[in-house]
Amino acid sequence: MEPNLPDVVLWSIPAFVLLTVIEMVSYRFHPDEDAAGYETKDAATSLTMGLGSLGFDLLWKIPILAIYMGVYELTPLRVPVVWWTVLLMLLAQDFFYYWSHRGHHVIRILWACHVVHHSSRKFNLTTALRQPWTSATVWPFYLPLVACGVHPAALAFCQSANLVYQFWVHTERVGKLPRPFEYVLNTPSHHRVHHASQGSYLDRNYGGILIIWDRMFGSFAAETERPVYGLTKNISTHNPLRVATHEYAAIARDVRAAGSWSERAGRVFRGPGWQPAPKPGAVPVSGEAPASAPVRGDVPVPAPVRGEVPVPASAPAPAPEPTR
Repeated sequence: MEPNLPDVVLWSIPAFVLLTVIEMVSYRFHPDEDAAGYETKDAATSLTMGLGSLGFDLLWKIPILAIYMGVYELTPLRVPVVWWTVLLMLLAQDFFYYWSHRGHHVIRILWACHVVHHSSRKFNLTTALRQPWTSATVWPFYLPLVACGVHPAALAFCQSANLVYQFWVHTERVGKLPRPFEYVLNTPSHHRVHHASQGSYLDRNYGGILIIWDRMFGSFAAETERPVYGLTKNISTHNPLRVATHEYAAIARDVRAAGSWSERAGRVFRGPGWQPAPKPGAVPVSGEAPASAPVRGDVPVPAPVRGEVPVPASAPAPAPEPTR
């Protein structure tokens, strides 16, 4: 029997609109010269990407739902949908969201989908709506939940709740919250770090609702300096189609120019900033960083702080190489 759970995204749309208007008005009456704020074309692009993602998601959901239902019918396990199991499912979904989000930063073909969300140089509530049109790469990360007996409808509810929670963390109008909240939850401060392009902030704070996964798995960074938003090599377009596909086009160019099958595989499945090892005796291009100094795109990677787990290099280099 399919669980009867509310469509939390649909019910949240009025709140999305109201909060966005309030944020816009707040910049009008209380401007902050250091904040990224709003820009009309950028906000319009974010809204267009969000509306487009709704349509494309309907297409992707048909085959994905078929796979999920097939797995659900094959497993003998069943998780009942009652209040306390819903809380556990939300916790489990947030855990798998962390790994999905992290995977979409460190595997280039997945980054090509997620880069859309990071492509704005602004950071406001409309940025939350800048969603990809190729989200079909997300579903494999949640197969373990379905295999454990979570009904696909219950999983969809948890994913929607996670998405709705993350709307409010896309703002510069909220400073740091009291320490207990900052320690456990994903907050605007933590998510500003995630959207920043500085080398010390890259590939950090993947959590959806909870930030504890980042603390546990070595990907947490606190907000210490004001973030600079966007990619290490920003795109200069507001064309929604180009925003949605520019990294796929960059991958195609790199694969076409690759000199071996191993390099082609690396261009697709390694990190966004991956480069093949130089051939013995090759002379570095003038200005190129030596092999001992890894880079993410055009931002040098700092030495890891003691106790931190180093994060793989994962940002693209200038065009025609991948953007990050």
